[in-house]
Amino acid sequence: MSSTGEEAAGARGVPAGPWWWARRRSMGLDVLLAVASSIECAAEGVGFAHDARIPVAAGVLIGVLVGATLVLRRRWAIAVVLISIAVTPAEMGVLLGVVGLYTLASSEVPRRITAVLAGMAAMGSFLVTVIGLRRDDPQSGLGTSVWEAPMFAMVLTLGLTAPPVLLGLYVRARRRLVESLRERADGLERELSLLADRAEERAEWARNEERTRIAREMHDVVAHRVSLMVVHAAALQAVALKDPEKASKNAALVGDMGRQALTELRQMLGVLRSEDGPRAGAAFAAGSSSSAAAGLSSSGASSSGASSGAADAAGSSAGSSAKERPLAGVAAAASAAAEAAEAAGAAGKGAEVAGGPRLAELEALVGQSRAAGMAVELSVEGEERRYAAPVEQTAYRVVQEALTNVHKHAPGASARVRVAHRTAEIAVQVENGPSERGAADAGLPSGGNGLVGMRERVSTLGGGFVSGATEAGGFRVSAVIPDGPDGPDGTDRPAGAGRADQPADRTVVEGRAKSA
Repeated sequence: MSSTGEEAAGARGVPAGPWWWARRRSMGLDVLLAVASSIECAAEGVGFAHDARIPVAAGVLIGVLVGATLVLRRRWAIAVVLISIAVTPAEMGVLLGVVGLYTLASSEVPRRITAVLAGMAAMGSFLVTVIGLRRDDPQSGLGTSVWEAPMFAMVLTLGLTAPPVLLGLYVRARRRLVESLRERADGLERELSLLADRAEERAEWARNEERTRIAREMHDVVAHRVSLMVVHAAALQAVALKDPEKASKNAALVGDMGRQALTELRQMLGVLRSEDGPRAGAAFAAGSSSSAAAGLSSSGASSSGASSGAADAAGSSAGSSAKERPLAGVAAAASAAAEAAEAAGAAGKGAEVAGGPRLAELEALVGQSRAAGMAVELSVEGEERRYAAPVEQTAYRVVQEALTNVHKHAPGASARVRVAHRTAEIAVQVENGPSERGAADAGLPSGGNGLVGMRERVSTLGGGFVSGATEAGGFRVSAVIPDGPDGPDGTDRPAGAGRADQPADRTVVEGRAKSA
């Protein structure tokens, strides 16, 4: 930064002037001051030439050169002040000394250096004034007393030294204040822009979570029912001519499976329609945050210009108050976007909880697989009780998807479903043996999303999920799900009940899932 802070203004986009000047206006002002100082010093150089008994032309030339040094005040303020102190005995350079002290005080030179140089200039002016009064006109009576000359010299010295120094210190402090306010406003703009970006990210995350949840629900609804329908259709084709009664039974089962699939799909579509409102609110809030961020950037640009002008004129408080309005708007928009995104996610979860299956329907689920020809054994350990709705739905979906995979990948294999009720958690395990030789493949396609969906469901509730092949050639799926904070009817549980939001060691949970 230069001695008067103009370089910072040029760095913000103002066209830079030649050499060390930030603007051409500053260069013009310094040239005018240097010309005025040169004229003054040249006039005073005539008297100096008579006193020093040198040619008048030499005195005028010295005065012109000394006065012209004022053009360097923004680059070398200390040098200009030293030159003014050096020519003080020659009684020239009043304008040079006054402007030099102002420039020095308003620059970024340390204050102790400013105080030392100002003191030297004041002392030189005081001594020269006292000596001049006693030497030049002893007959006038001024200065004949012991105190008259020092008092007059003191007043004159303070009048030439104190005002420029105090004014320079004021300009320096005010410029620093304006720069600090500008930096603070820029920092707030960056922080609120980041807040708006984070709000948009949270809204996008909520939308992605909704898409994932909907896809998982659609997969669970369609895959299981359609798989059973395909199995029953294959059995119907095989026994249509041999056993008409069994074929009729299988046809009825296919019809039941189709109706159940349509019912669940209709429920899912109803949930999607009910979630249009929250999702639209999230989108509107995200758009509001984006538009507010754009308005902030434009207002930030205009306020930067206002702050640059405030370095030379009053009105910095008006610029800062103008900034508060758009900043508050961005904060409100970002907060609204985040709250709308959370509301959309909560609405989706609430809809899922309201219409999902429960553990009491596991027996019917196993019965459907038995009706399709699979040998399924269901065992329940521990005292049966009700859990939070998300926990029961997740346990049901894990068993449902595991049985669907047995139908797809292990036709003719037997399966065993185990459910263990524990103090603060529930464990489920579905294990099937190897596929029987000669069993007809159901020919069901697999997208590879079943195990992924089960793991996502269990991990969302803080549980552990393990799946893999067994030594006998079958496959095992195990899940341990902690009981949630909500009661069976959606109410809060007592403080002593198990909570899903309590931290749990993932290794320990997965170890329980393996041993379940």
